[in-house]
Amino acid sequence: MASSGKLLVTELDNIWSEEYQSGFYDSCKNVKNGASGGKAVDFIGGGAKNYTQFLKFLGDKKLLGSPFQINYKTEPSSPDQGMRALPIKPKACNDPDEAFRCSCVDCPEVCPELPEVKTDKSCHVGLLPCLSFAVILIYSVFLLAVVAFSSYFTYRERRYRKPERVRLLQDPSPDDSEDEGDIVHAAGSLEQPSGVYKLNSMLDSMFNSIGSTCARFPAITIVTSILLVGLLSLGWLRFAVETDPVRLWVSPTSPAAQEKEYFDANFGPFYRAEQVFVVNEHGPVLTYDTLSWWFDVESQIRRMISPGRGLLLDDVCFKPTGDACVVQSLTGYFGGSGWNLHPDTWEERIKHCANSPGDPSCLPDFQQPLKPEMILGGYEKSGNVLHAKALITTWVLNNHAQGTEGEADAIDWENNLKQLLYNVQEDAKERGLRVSFITEVSLEQELNKSSNTDAKIVVISYIIMFIYASLALGSATVTWKSLLNNPANVFVQSKFTLGIAGILIVLMSVSASVGLFSSAGIRVTLIIAEVIPFLVLAVGVDNIFLIVHEFERINVSHPDEEIDERVARAVGRIGPSIFLSALTETVAFALGVFVGMPAVRNFAIYAAGAVFINAILQMTMFVSVLALNQRRVESLRADCIPCITVRKATSSGMFEEPAYNDQEGESLTQQFIRKIYANYLLDRRIKVAVVIVFLGIFTAGLALIPEVPLGLDQRIALPSDSYLVQYFNDLDIYFRTGPPVYFVTRNVNVTERKHQQQLCGRFTTCEEFSLSFVLEQESKRQNVSYISGSAASWIDDFFYWLNPQQDCCKENGQICFEDRTPAWNISLYGMPTGDEFIHYLEKWIEAPTDASCPLGGKAPYTNALVIDSRRLMTNASHFRTSHTPLRSQDDYIKAYISARRIADGISKEHGIDVFPYSKPYIYFDQYVSIVQLTGTLLGCAVAIIFVITSIILGSVATGAVVTATVVMIVVDIIGSMAIAGVSLNAVSLVNLVICVGIGVEFCAHIARAFMFPSRTIMGKTPTKFRGKDARAWTALVNVGGSVFSGITITKLLGICVLAFTRSKIFEIYYFRVWLALVIFAATHALIFLPVLLSYFGGEGYADPGSDGGLEETLASRGYRALLVDEDYDSEEF
Repeated sequence: MASSGKLLVTELDNIWSEEYQSGFYDSCKNVKNGASGGKAVDFIGGGAKNYTQFLKFLGDKKLLGSPFQINYKTEPSSPDQGMRALPIKPKACNDPDEAFRCSCVDCPEVCPELPEVKTDKSCHVGLLPCLSFAVILIYSVFLLAVVAFSSYFTYRERRYRKPERVRLLQDPSPDDSEDEGDIVHAAGSLEQPSGVYKLNSMLDSMFNSIGSTCARFPAITIVTSILLVGLLSLGWLRFAVETDPVRLWVSPTSPAAQEKEYFDANFGPFYRAEQVFVVNEHGPVLTYDTLSWWFDVESQIRRMISPGRGLLLDDVCFKPTGDACVVQSLTGYFGGSGWNLHPDTWEERIKHCANSPGDPSCLPDFQQPLKPEMILGGYEKSGNVLHAKALITTWVLNNHAQGTEGEADAIDWENNLKQLLYNVQEDAKERGLRVSFITEVSLEQELNKSSNTDAKIVVISYIIMFIYASLALGSATVTWKSLLNNPANVFVQSKFTLGIAGILIVLMSVSASVGLFSSAGIRVTLIIAEVIPFLVLAVGVDNIFLIVHEFERINVSHPDEEIDERVARAVGRIGPSIFLSALTETVAFALGVFVGMPAVRNFAIYAAGAVFINAILQMTMFVSVLALNQRRVESLRADCIPCITVRKATSSGMFEEPAYNDQEGESLTQQFIRKIYANYLLDRRIKVAVVIVFLGIFTAGLALIPEVPLGLDQRIALPSDSYLVQYFNDLDIYFRTGPPVYFVTRNVNVTERKHQQQLCGRFTTCEEFSLSFVLEQESKRQNVSYISGSAASWIDDFFYWLNPQQDCCKENGQICFEDRTPAWNISLYGMPTGDEFIHYLEKWIEAPTDASCPLGGKAPYTNALVIDSRRLMTNASHFRTSHTPLRSQDDYIKAYISARRIADGISKEHGIDVFPYSKPYIYFDQYVSIVQLTGTLLGCAVAIIFVITSIILGSVATGAVVTATVVMIVVDIIGSMAIAGVSLNAVSLVNLVICVGIGVEFCAHIARAFMFPSRTIMGKTPTKFRGKDARAWTALVNVGGSVFSGITITKLLGICVLAFTRSKIFEIYYFRVWLALVIFAATHALIFLPVLLSYFGGEGYADPGSDGGLEETLASRGYRALLVDEDYDSEEF
C-alpha cells in the first residue's frame, strides 16, 4: 500500500498455457534486429535460449525493464483461486493470416529454398587427387615396361655373346672388313659432324666481330658503355617506389579494383582501425584490477596529443552520430567511465550486457550495441564471458584519400598511439598480461622495415659471389702445381680484376634498367628492389665464367695468335650460347608484361630489361676488360695493381704441352668430368636408370601440384621479430568475428516499388529471392557462404521507422502516416515512392538512434546511402553483414568467391547491379584467376623457349629436349613447393617465371655444345661412344665444368645467404624456391639432359669456331694412347 493509502501492484502472476508460452517464444526467437543483423531476443530477451528464460527476463523487475515483477506461469499458485490459462493458441511466425505472418528474415519456415551451390568438388581416387593417381599409374606402367624390356634385351644379349666368344677364339685371323683405322683414330674423330648451319655461322661471325672490335678498342668500348649506362641512369631522377598493396597486387582494370574505387567514391574510404588484444594466457583476463587499469589506458589514449600535429582522438575518430567516437571496448558496457566500475557489481554488469547488448543501459556513447564476440575472446560460445582470456578494444578512425591532409593527420596520431602502446606492453608484462596491437599504418611500415633488412642480405650475397668468382675464375691458371713451382705467378694469374668488373657490370645493368623504366613512369616495387639485383647477379656471374673458361681454352689451343684474335675466337664460340640463354630469359621475363597485376608486370619489365642490358655489357664491356687483363697477364703485371711488374713470375709453361690426361687448361672439376663422370653417366645401363629416376621425380612433382595451397599469409611478409606477428596470432585465436562485407547496389532506383521489393526482406510482397532474403538464407549455410548473419537492411528499417505505432517519424508535430490512407501495412501497399520516398528518406537518415526510437538511421546508416535529391533516386546503397571467422588464406579466398557468387546470383535474378565489397577482397582477387594465369604464363614461356631453341640450335628435336627438360624442372619445383610450405601467389608466380628463365640457362650451353661439338674435344671421345653419345660426352666435357662451377656453385652460394634473413617471405619464397631451382636445374642439366640428348637429340653441325690449332694438332698425336678397348654400347634412336 502506498503512502497515499492506495493499493499498488508490486507483483503479478500471468497464467499462460505451456503451449502458448512455447509458441510465443518460437514465434519471436528468430526475429532480427535490423541495424545489427543480430537476433532481437539477444537484445530484449537477455540472450534467452528457451521460452522459460525469455519470459523470466521479460517479467523480472529491473531498471528500464518491467516496473513490477511479472511471473509467467502455467498454473496458479493456489489451486483454489479458480484461475486457469486462457484457451488461446499462439500464432506461428508462418501463420496463414498475412497480418501475423513474419517475413523470411524473421521466420525460417517461410523462406524459399535457395538452389544448391555447385561446389568445385575435386576428383579423388581414395585419398589421392585424380591427377596424382593418373600420373602415378602411368609411371608405374612405364616402369614395368622398362624393367620388362631391359630384362628381355639383357637375356638376348647374353645368349648372343656366348657363341660370339667361341667364334672369336676359333678364328685367329682378323677379318679384312675390320676397320684398321681405329688403331689410329679415336671414336669421336671418325664421326665429326660435317653439316653447316647458316644461322649459327652468322652468329659465330657476328660475335667474332664484336669480340675483335671490343678487344682492339677496349678504351672506347668501356667509356662508351659507361656513358650509355650513365645516360640511362638519369631516369633515377624520376625514381619512385610503389608501396600501396592495392596498387601492387590488383590490376586497375580488375573488377575488385573498380569496385573498391566505386565504394570509396560513394561511401568514403573504409575506416581506419586500431586494435588491441589484452591477453592472459594462464586464466581469465577479466579482473577488477585489470579493468581499472584498462580504463586508465583508454583514458590516456583519449587525452593523448600527437606531437606532430597536436591532434586528439576526438579530432580523427569516426563519429556516426556526430558527437561520439566509435570505440568498441568492454568499457562501453560501463558508459566508458571508470566511475561506473564497482568491485561488487562489475561481474553482473558484464554478464547482463553480454546477454543483452541492446539494453539502453549497456549502449556505448555512439549508441550501437556491443556484441560480446567483438570485445571478448577465448571463451566458449555458450559459456561464461567472465572466463574470457582476451580483452579486445578497437578504435575506428575516419579514412581519407591517399596523400591528403586527413590521411596525414590520421597517420600522425597512429604513430603516437603506437609509441604509447609500446609502453603499455611493458606495463602489461608486470601484471602478467600480454598486449598485442595493430594500427592502420603498421603493416606498411613493417613491410618497408623488412625490405631494409633484406638489403643487407643482398649485399652479403654480392660479396660472397664476388669472392668465389674471383677465386674460381683463376682456378684453371693458378693451380697448386703452378703455385708450388712459382708462387709469384699467383699475383699475375689471379682474376680479381675480372671479378670486380663482372660485379660492376651487373650493378650497371640494374642501374640502367631502373633508370630507363623509371623515366617511363613505371614504379619500382619491393620485389623489384630485392630480387632484380640478385637475379641479374646470378645470371651475370654465370656468363662471366663461360666467357673466361672459353678464353682459357683458346689460350691453350691457339697460344701463338694475337690477344685480339684469341678474344674474338672465344667470343665467337661462346657468344651464340650466351645469346641463346639471354634471349630466352629476356623473352620469358617479358611475358609478364601481359599480366594485369602491377607487381608481376613491373617486375617482368625491369627483369627483362636488366638481363638484356647485362648480356650486352658482358659481350662488349667485359670482353674489353678481358682483353686488357690478358695483356696485363702476358706483361707479367700484378692483378688489381697493373703498374707493378712481377719479375719473378713467368708465363712459360702456361700454354705448353697440353697433355690430355692432365691438361694445364683444365680445372679439377673439368678433369673429373672428362676422366670419370662423363664416361660413367653415358653408360647404357646408367642412362636407363637416370631416365627412370628423373621421370619418377617428375611424376612426384605432378602428383603434388594439386597440394600447393593458394594465398600469402601477412605474417610471412613481415620480419620474424615484428610486433605484428603476435597480433595476427591473437587475431586468429581470439577474434570470433569475420570481416564486415557489404553488398552494394549500383544505380538501382529504390524510389520505384519494383526495386524496393527486390531489396527488402520484412514485408510480404518482397520478391521471393530479394537481396535481404537471399542473404538471410545464405547465412544459414555458413559452410559454403561464409556469411555469419542477416544483413542490416536500411530499406526495411526505413519503412518500419515510418510505422506510426513506432512513434518515430514526426512532421510538424504530427506522427507520420497516422491518418494516411491506405494505412501503413506490411504489404508495402501505399508506401512512399518517387519524391515522397526521397523526402522521408532524408528525414530518416538524420533521425538519431536512441532509446525512444532505435530505428533512426543516423548512427547505423549515415554512410550506407548516396541520395540524389535532384534526380529523385539513390545512386548507391549497401547492405552490411559479416563473414564467419576467417582463420586461413583458404578461408579468405573461399569467402571472396562465395560473396562474388551471391552478388552475381542476385544481379542475374533481378537484372540489377550488385557487387560485394570487403576490405580484404582487394588482396584476394588475384586468387580467382592465379592458377589459370600461372598456367598461361608458364605455358607461353615454354612455347617460346621451344621456338627460340629450335631456331638457334637448328634442330626441332634438340629444342624439344631442352623444352621438356625445362618443363620437368619447373614441375619438380612446383611439387617441392607443396612439401616446403610455399603457397602460390604473385610472389611465387614471379619466382616460377624466373625458374623458367634460369632453367633455360642451365640447359642452353650443354645443348648448344651438343649440337656444335668442339672438334678438339670430340677427338678425345672414348671409343665406346658413337654418334649422339660421343656428342653428349663432348658437351659435358666442354661446358659441364662451367655449368657446375660457374652457374650451379655461384647461385648456390648466393642463395644460401638467404637462409639467414629475418624476413619470412625471403626465407620461404626466395630461399626455398631458389634452392629447389638450383638443385633441380643443376641435376637435370648435368645428369638428365645429356642422357636425353644421347637418345633424342638432333643431328649435329660442324662448329665453325673450332678450326684446329695447336691443341688439335698435338691431340692427333695422342689418340693411340687414348684408345680404350671397350665394346660400343650406345643406343641411337
